[in-house]
Amino acid sequence: MPQNAPEAAKQVLDVVPLVMRTIRSQLRTHRRADISIPQFRTMGYIDSNEGASLSDLASHIGLTLPSMSKLVDVLVSRKLVSRAEHSEDRRRICLSLTPLGREALRAAHRSTERHLVEALSSLSEEELRGVTHAMQVLRRLFEPEGERAAEDHLAYSRNE
Repeated sequence: MPQNAPEAAKQVLDVVPLVMRTIRSQLRTHRRADISIPQFRTMGYIDSNEGASLSDLASHIGLTLPSMSKLVDVLVSRKLVSRAEHSEDRRRICLSLTPLGREALRAAHRSTERHLVEALSSLSEEELRGVTHAMQVLRRLFEPEGERAAEDHLAYSRNE
């Protein structure tokens, strides 16, 4: 077990990518076939950041504004995302998931959560408490104050 911050950092660097690879693999498996991974990530961010702007979204996903706009156009045309003008700044567009988009995202989350439950069920109660505690500590350290986690840190414990 790590005894100091450098050892703990090494463990996080080694383990978190393994967990994320499993999560992403499950999300790919259980997402709708007509939704690409960038579109799915976009929907996850919008879900966690209702009313997000195109700029916020492009920055988070890592796309240019024109590329992000095209991606969002596709999601809007498929009725998975809706756009609305900002109430105070007409130049700003606010994005939100439609009921159809929210259901597509939730279905993939539910399937992924079931997979994680199955994987974790082999642990003892003490180990499960340890995992839960570690996740709470990491959330406290890395989640921006006042924000909910989004996409790469999708909230799998959302209410259905």
